[in-house]
Amino acid sequence: MSSVNFFRCFAIACLPILTSPAWAQDRIVSVGGSVTEIVYALGAADRLVARDSTSGFPLSAQELPSVGYVRNLSPEGVLSVNPDLIIAENDAGPPEAVALLTEAAIPFVVVAEDHTSEGIAQKIIAVGEALGLSDKAATLAAQVKDQTEAAHARALAAATAPKRVLFVLSARDGRVMGAGVNTSADAMIRLSGGVNAVSDVDGYKPLSTESIIAAKPDVILMMDRGGSHSVTDEDLFALPSFRLTPAAKTRNVIRMNGLYLLGFGPRTAQAIDDLSQQLYGG
Repeated sequence: MSSVNFFRCFAIACLPILTSPAWAQDRIVSVGGSVTEIVYALGAADRLVARDSTSGFPLSAQELPSVGYVRNLSPEGVLSVNPDLIIAENDAGPPEAVALLTEAAIPFVVVAEDHTSEGIAQKIIAVGEALGLSDKAATLAAQVKDQTEAAHARALAAATAPKRVLFVLSARDGRVMGAGVNTSADAMIRLSGGVNAVSDVDGYKPLSTESIIAAKPDVILMMDRGGSHSVTDEDLFALPSFRLTPAAKTRNVIRMNGLYLLGFGPRTAQAIDDLSQQLYGG
């Protein structure tokens, strides 16, 4: 069996067993920023022994050892902290690393991702079940779901003239990677009362100069810390693809923390309110 198929089989067939409260769960590794936030929100931070590099909130999480990037985990790093449970977002990988960890008989819980208020609630419930904190998780899930739906309603009320928003994941060396539908960025744009300017694109894809000009974005949305993917406003609007857009005329760029904006965890309602306010004021 290939490692990919092994991972799929493990995640689908074994997840109900692994989420049983019978597991000791005294030494937990969290993989994925939203999972780590949920563990903290449920009051189980004292059981964490390591986290992945995307887990930057709360700040105290950064004091834990890192086991690598969520999609590029270090099996050696995970094993070095001797965990008895791993809770991960659904894009954890690579599959070979996950296979090595599951072969080591470490319970590995994969949490589904759905960029809706209900999806966030289910994520919280899944993490709570893995931790043996189902009642506490159900309370938090209901609260976060209500807050997210209320923030969405406020955003729609503020968006009397919905703006066309283009999320730019990167623009390194002039090559623009944007967010189409079926992405966390698309979901956040819509939840905040905006219109995805490239709704004819599926997923995160390279965008041509022609497609960006045709998209006519009113606003460019980016993460505020992109490392090698970062680009200044000046460099962005100097590109031919952006120079003639409505966003260039108003120099309208919104930058937000990536985990806060796209994590779809306990702070999503606040992120919706913040993005809506930057789009429409108020």
